[in-house]
Amino acid sequence: MKMIKMMIMLAAFAMVAPISAETTEDAAPADAPVTPADAPAAPATIEEIAAGVCAGCHNADGNSVIPMNPILAGQHAEYITKQLMDFKATGDEPPKRNSPVMSAMVAALSQEDMKELGAYYAKQKTIPSQITASERLLEAGKIIYLGGNIENGIPACASCHGPNGSGIPPHYPALAGQHAEYTLTQLDLFNKSERANDNEVMLQVVSRMSANEKRAVSAYISTIR
Repeated sequence: MKMIKMMIMLAAFAMVAPISAETTEDAAPADAPVTPADAPAAPATIEEIAAGVCAGCHNADGNSVIPMNPILAGQHAEYITKQLMDFKATGDEPPKRNSPVMSAMVAALSQEDMKELGAYYAKQKTIPSQITASERLLEAGKIIYLGGNIENGIPACASCHGPNGSGIPPHYPALAGQHAEYTLTQLDLFNKSERANDNEVMLQVVSRMSANEKRAVSAYISTIR
């Protein structure tokens, strides 16, 4: 937490215009208390962590505008907490989910921090992704999402994530309005077994999907409201 607080304070300090030594000297009373340089920083609040550490990729309220980064606003608290914990290395054990960027971001977070971040983002209102896609692609995605592909043994996405994309916590995340690019990337990672920290069912399902089916269902998910 001290590291996080320092990062936030340095960022804030960099935006403040420098004050001359003369002005500071005149303004400060002679008997003003002096704070030791090594005094511990006050713990950062969850709002400060979200605004200072997470905002660069996800925005302070969790509504990422970068298609490669997931929208966190409105996601189940338990699911967010689990993912944060899976990004963090513990002792000699590598993280369960591979992302050098996220592993660096969560390194200074405690389990309590991660639980509070999950609760914080769960309370934020989702601003769904905006996408331009052909009606043909979206219709194909809707068929896969709601009905699957029986011929290829692909179950309906809705069976785990709900017809309206609300998900089932803690294992099945809400999908409604998620960026298509992010969803497609995750499906590809499951397909390559490069993301194995979640349900084994996903590894089996995605392996049966064609590239076009993955692209179509990702596009459709981004339009669910």
